[in-house]
Amino acid sequence: MDASTIAAQLRQKIIEGEYPHGSKLPTVRDLAAEHGVSQQTASAAYTALGALGLVRTDARSGTRVAASKQSDAHLGTFTPPDLSVAQAWKPTAQGTATEETTLVRQLDAPAQMTAWGITEGATVVERTRIRSVDGVPVQHKLTVMPYEIAAKVPDGYEGTPPMLTPAGETSPKAPTGVRVADWLGWDIARTESVITAEPMDETVCAALDIPAGSPGFRIVGITRNSQGETVFVTITSAQLHHRVTLDIIG
Repeated sequence: MDASTIAAQLRQKIIEGEYPHGSKLPTVRDLAAEHGVSQQTASAAYTALGALGLVRTDARSGTRVAASKQSDAHLGTFTPPDLSVAQAWKPTAQGTATEETTLVRQLDAPAQMTAWGITEGATVVERTRIRSVDGVPVQHKLTVMPYEIAAKVPDGYEGTPPMLTPAGETSPKAPTGVRVADWLGWDIARTESVITAEPMDETVCAALDIPAGSPGFRIVGITRNSQGETVFVTITSAQLHHRVTLDIIG
């Protein structure tokens, strides 16, 4: 048995939750004995998992799992009358899904946002959400939108605009069966998604409690109105052992 096969077996156990986040894995010596291979081969398997950001190895505490159960980031068309079954993300198998807004802030758009169709220097709102399975962070989602879009409120609504609700406070929800975009009066025509695999941002790694520089999926979704103007942008990040699923209609 080679190192890649051992790494693949351990990766599957991590995905399925047999080795949960933070749990200690066998020592290199024990792993080698378990699979009847040399310690060099066993060590190479842990090195491969470490390169994927799935484990952390420390000389004193050994090798521990740094990843979570697998989850799906779902890209699709969420429109009535199927909103009740639309899921933008979910655990791949079993697990309790939770989501929390951790940051809401206003800032002047930096130059790199021009690639998304947002004018440099324009006032934008950033909202950061952390998606978790069984309490362990699995996905980081950043939403960016022009302030004038974020400040919109439904007809007859009084209070803080839903998209400007501070982190830690409960944000108002759209009525059952109504899209948030329709509720807030946004003109939504289409969304363009770009998916890449690359080292994750330092801030994302810290939020997901994984080793800095871990590789992951980066899904950039640019939603535009009927005039081709950017309404909002989402950047979803997740480790490579998670999945990206697509719902293509037509």
